[in-house]
Formats: sequence, C-alpha cells, structure tokens
Amino acid sequence: MTTDSKNRPIGVFDSGIGGLTVYKALREALPQEDFIYLGDTARLPYGTKSHETVAAYALQAAQLLLEHDIKLLVVACNTASAQALPELRRAFPDLPCLGVIEPGADAAVAASHSGRIAVLATEGTARSGAYVEAIQRRSSAVEVQVLACNLLVALVEEGWCDGAEAEVILRRYLHRLEEGFDTLVLGCTHFPILAPMLRKIVSPSISIIDSAVTAAQAVREYLQSFGQLAPSSQVGSCHFLVTDGPERFERVARLFLNEDIAGKITQVYLRQR
Repeated sequence: MTTDSKNRPIGVFDSGIGGLTVYKALREALPQEDFIYLGDTARLPYGTKSHETVAAYALQAAQLLLEHDIKLLVVACNTASAQALPELRRAFPDLPCLGVIEPGADAAVAASHSGRIAVLATEGTARSGAYVEAIQRRSSAVEVQVLACNLLVALVEEGWCDGAEAEVILRRYLHRLEEGFDTLVLGCTHFPILAPMLRKIVSPSISIIDSAVTAAQAVREYLQSFGQLAPSSQVGSCHFLVTDGPERFERVARLFLNEDIAGKITQVYLRQR
C-alpha cells in the first residue's frame, strides 16, 4: 500500500443485513474512514448454500467492491468468513481480506478461564466447524459447543430484540447448552443486537464476545500496523450497495444503526448462480 491509499474506502461485505453490526462497530472504531457496504440481499441466506456457491458469491462481491477502489475487505458474514476467505485471498493477493471468526476466536480464548466456550451461530456456520477449529487452533484443551440458533435471525430483523418474545426464545436456546461454559461467542452478525437481553439472562460471570466489535478492533490494528489509517481529522462517510430490496434494507438498517440511511443506498446486480 502507498501513502495515497490511506484515503481509499474500506469495503464491507455481508450476505445481507447482519453485517451492519460489523459496519457500526467499524464506524465507531474508525470514524475517520470511508466505507462501502455491500449486502447481497438477493441471494441470502448463505448458511444453507454449498461451500462452492458461497465462495463464488464472495468472489463476485469482492470484485464489485474492488471497482470502488477499496483498500481492505472486511468479510462481515460468519458463513463467508468460514467458507470463502482462502479463495478470496488466492484470487486477490494484493487485497487484504479480514473476516469475523478469527478475531472472535482470539477474544474467546483470552476471556475463558474454565476452558469451556459456547458459540451461538447459524446452521451454516455451526455446520462448517469454523469456530471450533479456530478456537482449538489457539488452545487445543478448550472445549467448544456450537449451537445453531436460526430463529434468532428472524427475531432481530423483526425488531423483537428486547421484549418477552426475545427472552423466551433465547432462554429456550440457552437451555440446550451444557453447563459450565464461562464465555459466550455471538457467532452471527445479527446476534449483537440481542446482547443486552443475553446479558440479562446469563450469569454476570459469563463473558459475551461480540464478533462485530472484535472484528473492528482487528481492522483498526491491521491498518495502524501498516500505516494506512485515514487522517484522524477527517469525518468518514458510507455508501450502501444492495442486490435486492433497498426499501426493506433501509427499514431494517434503522434497527441496527439507529439512524436513517435514506439516500445512501444503491441497488446493484450480481450474476445469479
């Protein structure tokens, strides 16, 4: 990277809307940076797709974001992070690509004292085994239980995050976990929206790892280490690209970001598979 590249935008890619939690954390950690967010809303969910299909979608998304001259790509989707990062790095060797799983695994291992970690994820991420592999690569003695919680995605997108419905459903999922874990990883980008309710339910002694926050910290550290942070005197901006349903994206984004992004959304088209 050159000095001029400091002012290039950061690309953020997700299968749809959940990655907005990552974008929000990035914006809070890096307020001086410009962002281009791409939500592949026409082809979600990725969790039910094959490895080959997820990788193909991610490659298309990265190519589109490269047309916006990004300096770094954040894969703000657990499924794509689990299944497509190697392909992205091979296809675009000059583009730094960071996912959400590795930073979350780092934070979980650092937080756990009992060596028992629970991960809440979607079916696709749970099936991939990516969190188990990433955590046990850091500490082979750690016991990891991954629980697929697909219903939580719909709960968040309906905005039912702080009422009786959320509490009942969360308690029912958490009841399936084995006792003794002291660290809970939110392994889906939708789930940080439910963190306040989870904090009310689980013991205060349990650490909750927000993969959006840990990913944002990793991005900041990466840019800082290579001297690629935009000048702190700047005020960053963001433009949002979606492959379908810009009106719905705008509505749900208000729940995630607590702001109106009208006028900042453009619909784009990726080749269907």
